[in-house]
Formats: sequence, C-alpha cells, structure tokens
Amino acid sequence: MTKARLPAWWFDNAPVPLIARAVSSVYGDVTRLRRGLYSRHLLRQHRVPVPVVVVGNIAVGGTGKTPLTIAIVERLRDAGWTPGVASRGHGRREERTPRWVERNTSPDEGGDEPVLIAMRTGAKVRVDRDRVAAARALAQAGCDIVVCDDGLQHYRLARDVEIDVADGRRGRGNGQLLPAGPLREPIERAMRCDFRVVNVGAGGDGEGIAGFGEWPMQLVPGDAHPLVGGRPRPLASFAGQRVHAVAGIGNPDRFFAMLRDRGIAVVPHAFSDHHVYVAADFEFGSKLPVLMTEKDAVKCRALADADFHSVPVRAELPEAFWIALLDRLPPRTQDTTA
Repeated sequence: MTKARLPAWWFDNAPVPLIARAVSSVYGDVTRLRRGLYSRHLLRQHRVPVPVVVVGNIAVGGTGKTPLTIAIVERLRDAGWTPGVASRGHGRREERTPRWVERNTSPDEGGDEPVLIAMRTGAKVRVDRDRVAAARALAQAGCDIVVCDDGLQHYRLARDVEIDVADGRRGRGNGQLLPAGPLREPIERAMRCDFRVVNVGAGGDGEGIAGFGEWPMQLVPGDAHPLVGGRPRPLASFAGQRVHAVAGIGNPDRFFAMLRDRGIAVVPHAFSDHHVYVAADFEFGSKLPVLMTEKDAVKCRALADADFHSVPVRAELPEAFWIALLDRLPPRTQDTTA
C-alpha cells in the first residue's frame, strides 16, 4: 500500500534538515531567475486568441483546485462562454503525448483529474505538457475561453486571470521553498494573483479561515454514488457506521475529516496523489462500506463491488466572487480560430 506521506517539517513545526535548507536555497535562486527572465521579456510568453484563466497554487498538496476548476467551467458556460480545460494530465501513461480527454477516456491515458473534469462538465479537455499548445488546440476546437488547471508556474502561457488556491487549515506550512517547505514559489507570488481562494472546509465545518483579500471556498459533499451502478444514497445514511475511507489526493486528511464531521466512523486509507490502484490495495481485512473521492473512483470502477461508493464535492464561493471573476474577463468574441 502506497501511503501519502509529507515531510514532517512542512506542516508540523519539525526541524528542517540542513540538506533540505541547502537545496531549498538553490531552488529559490533558480525560480527567481526564471521569473526574472519572463518579467524582463528575455523568455517569451505566448498569448492565444482567447482569454486564459489559470487555477493553481504555490504550495504542494491538495487545495481543491479541481473542484474549483469544475465550478469555473460551469459558471462560464452559464454566462454564455464556451470554456475548454487545459491540463498536463499528471499520472497518465504517456505524458509526452498530447490528447483529447472525454468522459469515457481511461484515467491511465488521460489522467485522473482531466477525466473527472470531462465527466463532470462535458467540456473539451486537452492534456499536454505544453500548456500553450493545449490552449491553442482548445481555441481551434471552438472554445472561446481556456481554464488552465494547475498551471500557475507555467509562465510560457500568457494569462488574463490568475487564481491561487490555498488550504485554510494547513495554510502554506512553514513558508519555505521546496524541499525545506511545501512552497513552489515565495508567498509574495500568491499576493500578485488576481484572486486568492482559501478552501475553508466542507460545508462550513470551520476548518480554515479566509483572511483579508481572500475568497472563502467550501467543498460541499453530495450523495454517495455506487461505483458499479445503482441509486445514490445520502451521505448521512452512513452516519454511525464504520467505513473504509480511501483517498489518493494531495491532502487525504481533508476527505477523512469531512466524513467524520458527518458522524461517520472512518477507517482511513491514505494513498499518494495520483496513485494507481490494484486489487490488493482494497484487502482491508474487514468487510465494510468503502467511501472514496471522485478522483479515486474514476480509477477504481473495474476493482469495485457493491460496497464501493464515490463522494462528489461541489465548490461553493460567494456570489461576489463570480461577479468579480466575470467582470475581470475581456469581452467575448465570436472567432477563436484566428
């Protein structure tokens, strides 16, 4: 079983090893040099013929980027846009090969998050290590706006809106750069984003707090859906029961806490992000219902039985956030193939 483990010094105030500090210093120099080359236009940013909204984070680990991406796609569509999603597609078998991702694409070919986005939204999804190429392909396919999932550090792609997503409970850890801390870039980088969204918990459970200038996001769970077919059942129907809870995401503890907050007795099983499941992973030694995230469920249908359920979540933000986001976008145009 591949467990999800993060260095103790990232979030638990443990001493940072000297080697980690040394590597972090070099990493910081490299990231500063790279940002400087782009800001001085010595490295070129490429603009595509449609607006680009980038959703990302400066800290390693799950913050809720995928649910927010799904919510943004749905809101843009409601506002009359035709959004497409660009993603690298982490964890797919051939990461060097660009491809379109559809509802029925296997996760090993499209990546778990892109497949989930395609299933939930029905939008065009393009996976490519080169986000510029992915955005261009989406524009040529008729999308009049591109949402880039997890692309904050991909500076080659020029963007109209940047959204940083942070975890309200873990915050940004010890505030240090990799590997001394969980940060891909300094905290000041998040301050320069157009929007800073904070995942404050599941349905207002009070896990985290959004500060001044930050927008609170709640991930509200829906009904539990059987992986092998059948009617969904209310998540509340598991209250008072013991369940095996499975999460192979950036922050498994958040999923477990969400279930516990609803009175469910959780036997936790944390796996690494983008874990590739095999049957042996579910040899738990006791026959209990299995609840897992949607991201895990897209990879586990062939391994599931009637006891397996996925728990979808919906990102909810203040209406003022959506008004501000739409107001930040340029006017819509009809021709996206130029």
